[in-house]
This record gives sequence, structure tokens and C-alpha cells, in this order.
Amino acid sequence: MSTKLLLDVDPGNDDAIALFIALAADDIDVVGVTTVAGNTTVANATRNTLSLLELVDRTDVPVAEGAHRPFSDELETAEHVHGPNGLPEVVREDLSDPTTEPTEAHAVEFILEQAREHGDDLTIAALGPQTNIALALAVEPALPDMVADIYQMGGALKTTGNVTPQASFNFYVDAAAAARVVQDARPKVVGLDVTEHVYVTTEEIRALAEEPAPLPTMAAILEFSIEEVRSKFGHDGGLASDAVVLADIVNGALDFEEAYVEIDTTGGPSNGATIYDEHGVYEKAPNCEVALGVDGDVYQRTVLESLRAFAEE
Repeated sequence: MSTKLLLDVDPGNDDAIALFIALAADDIDVVGVTTVAGNTTVANATRNTLSLLELVDRTDVPVAEGAHRPFSDELETAEHVHGPNGLPEVVREDLSDPTTEPTEAHAVEFILEQAREHGDDLTIAALGPQTNIALALAVEPALPDMVADIYQMGGALKTTGNVTPQASFNFYVDAAAAARVVQDARPKVVGLDVTEHVYVTTEEIRALAEEPAPLPTMAAILEFSIEEVRSKFGHDGGLASDAVVLADIVNGALDFEEAYVEIDTTGGPSNGATIYDEHGVYEKAPNCEVALGVDGDVYQRTVLESLRAFAEE
């Protein structure tokens, strides 16, 4: 039986690669995509999602637009990472304007509809700020009991953050939502401790760019991060953090441990920081699973095989 998968995204380069992996997998049925403000505005995220689905002829997948701002703060986007509209201009030029529209249902309503319909066959992968998932929990606190897994993309457990010294972007942008999800959803937390250690090599990206459409567009998405990866990490490759979650769902790329985690919501310099009780100081029962190990070979193979599947259709 195939895994039913709902993606909650804010495309975003890495969201795009994650979406392609999910759509390419034979044993995954993408029941829908919900959008949230994060890397870009929710309107841009929705438009990008619809255009990406059109690129790979999957306009059958429903898209539901969600929260346009965080719980308590003004939206801070990541234009410097993903481009002013959520995707680099060189990528947007390859995408057509969407011919489809999002569903009338709000993302929160759509998430709960899918949870009720598919039950424990459904996995939710929340790859952006956690606003939609936190709102869904407020409406239906039993959501974690209804579904198989909830992946929470974000956090910096034993490493530094990528927007402040302590916080990852997804948790910093809406710390209150991230805190609600980690406390109440028993999520699988996938943060910078694993996502910043796996890459698709520049050589492989350049090879993708020479293959039939739509692979050059997909290669351009990966290529956008090469310079940042080289300057920040000293590696020769492209980063697609959200794709790490899909590499686990598809091919078990991650190693998890149970842990107790809190998210700082004080609003000060540590806002959005992941408080990881590695040694049990709080003496509290685990409330989530945290990803502490990743198989880089499995990750790269998952990305490349998934993208190349679209050229073979």
C-alpha cells in the first residue's frame, strides 16, 4: 500500500526539490499540497507550487493556500536565499503561469479533511514555518493520533542556526507555531544538524542541466545554492534542505532518537532556538524524535533518481 503524503510548503528552492521527489516516488501518493508564508509570501508560495506541478504535468494534485503570516510577528521572508518571488528568476522564466487555482478550502481545513479521510495511512511533511500545522492542532488537538507521522522541518539541536546563532529559519519565523507543534504533535524533527551535511555535487548538477526537459530547470534550482555552500561550508555542491525529509520518507536516509525538546518563544536574541535536552536534565519524557544522523549517499541517490524519473516519462 502506498504512503499517503501531504506536503506543507513555502517554495522555495528546496521545497521544489522535495515536491519533485514526492511526485516521482512509486510508493507515495501525494494527496495534496498546502502552502504557508515563509521563504516568500503565501501568494507567491501558492503560485510557485501550482507552476511546479504544471512543469511535471501533475495539476491533478490539489493545492490549498494557508496562513499568510506567523502567529505573533510580522513575516520575514528569505529573498536573499530563494529570490524575490520564492524561486530564482532564472527558474521562474522556465515556469509557465499556472492554469489551475488553489482549492476553496483553507490549508488548515484541507489538512484536517485529509487526516480524517486517510487516517494512519497519512504522513504530513511540514517543510516551512509551522503555522498551518499549529493552527490545525488548535482546531483538532487529536491530529497526531489520527495520522502516521508528522515531520517538522527545522531546528538546530547541536549546531548553530542559519538566521541567528541559535535559530533555524523555519522556527525563527514563527517560534510560537514551532513550539506548539513540537509540544503537541510528537513530530519527527529534522533540522540543520542533518540538512547542512548533505549535498548534490556540482558535477551531478551540471550533468542534470544537459539532460532533457524538465531537468535543466530542476538543475537550476539546485545550482542557485552552489556559491553559498562553497563559501559557507567549503563544499562543492548544491543544498536542498527540505529534500532530506523526503529522502527519509522514500529511502530511510535519517537516524532518529527520542528526545525532549522545547522551542524558545521569548522574543529575545534566542527566539526560535531549539532547546534539546540531550542529557535528560529536565527529567521529562520524550516529546518527539530528532534526526541526528543522515546517509549522504542515500540522499544524493534519492534526489538524482527522482529528478531523472521525469525525463523518462
